[in-house]
Amino acid sequence: MSLAQDITILKQIPMLSDFSEDQLRLLAFSAESMDYREGQRLFEQGERADGGLVITSGTVSLQTKDEDGYREVERVGEGTLLGETALLAENRRPCRAEAVNPVRIIRIRRALFKRMIQEYPDLAQRLFDLRASQFRQTISVLRPIGEKMAELEQLNAERRVKDDSKKG
Repeated sequence: MSLAQDITILKQIPMLSDFSEDQLRLLAFSAESMDYREGQRLFEQGERADGGLVITSGTVSLQTKDEDGYREVERVGEGTLLGETALLAENRRPCRAEAVNPVRIIRIRRALFKRMIQEYPDLAQRLFDLRASQFRQTISVLRPIGEKMAELEQLNAERRVKDDSKKG
């Protein structure tokens, strides 16, 4: 795949959409391209994540392990960034990723990404704003769940009081 094609795909990633053409070119040039055969694993669940992977071609199966083994939870393809959080902070892979067919990825190491945002502070601010917006959205989704859980806990406490009064 050409550098121009890599840049076009990187530009489609929401986290990278504010990067200029030159910044994307630098990122694409500095990152490493990797190819995977059908059935080959990109990473394992629980593995230390040192950056993100952008799928430039092919399909990847994301799988989580349960008591019966691994099960597929999602299939993703071209233009998907796996490990967005790992670009910013050290963490572990939440699932296993396996190539469904031949896959090509751009591997962006955290160290490279951090250098980019250190060199371009405006990018750091835009990334901060994006993450803050995502965080606010997550809170708005979780708030009703928290309220429902508090309500259920209150009902459970009232039930325990009634049960205790019947025993006594």
